[in-house]
Amino acid sequence: MRVVIADDERMVRTALRVILEAEPDLEVIGEARTGEEAVSVVCELRPDVVLMDVRMPELDGIRATERILAALDAPPRILVVTTFENDAYVYDALRAGAAGFLLKRADADHLVQTVRLVAQGDALVFPSAVRALARAYGPGPSAAPPAWVARLTEREADVLRLMASGLTNREMAREMEVGPATVKSHVAAVLAKTGTRDRTQAVIAAYEAGFVSPR
Repeated sequence: MRVVIADDERMVRTALRVILEAEPDLEVIGEARTGEEAVSVVCELRPDVVLMDVRMPELDGIRATERILAALDAPPRILVVTTFENDAYVYDALRAGAAGFLLKRADADHLVQTVRLVAQGDALVFPSAVRALARAYGPGPSAAPPAWVARLTEREADVLRLMASGLTNREMAREMEVGPATVKSHVAAVLAKTGTRDRTQAVIAAYEAGFVSPR
């Protein structure tokens, strides 16, 4: 998996590079010091995963994430790197299209596991933390549920609820007593009907529609 690191602190970039490049399946192909550089480097190198600092000069990580996702037909998975998990910036980045977030104090094993997990796109990263962020910073459920809620089949609705609880496709298959391929098909249908890019955005949409409660 090819990774780009975007952070304005050289020591942070170096530490992340050393950890990731110790793994045989991970390769750091580029670095960026500012948000503007991040957009340029990512669009040029087309990595699989981006580690994106939230606060950077010129352009913050939220705006950089939005620009990358808008510029590329097949954008990378973006992990927001932050000091504090209970941060409005993190929630804004997830709403903008980041697939998850990573704490700067995370140990090496957790960093590597999270990068692999988000690259696979199979499981929501830190479901309990995303729920807490939605509870703290989300706008609250809309007065009238969006049209996509009524378009979900019963099975798709079950899948979205299980996604919000953080289950992987394999775990959902066991819970629903169906095959993994069937779950994968339901997940794809949920993303299409909610108009979201991945599981994280689908879960946030579910919270903000009042379909599931972050409380």
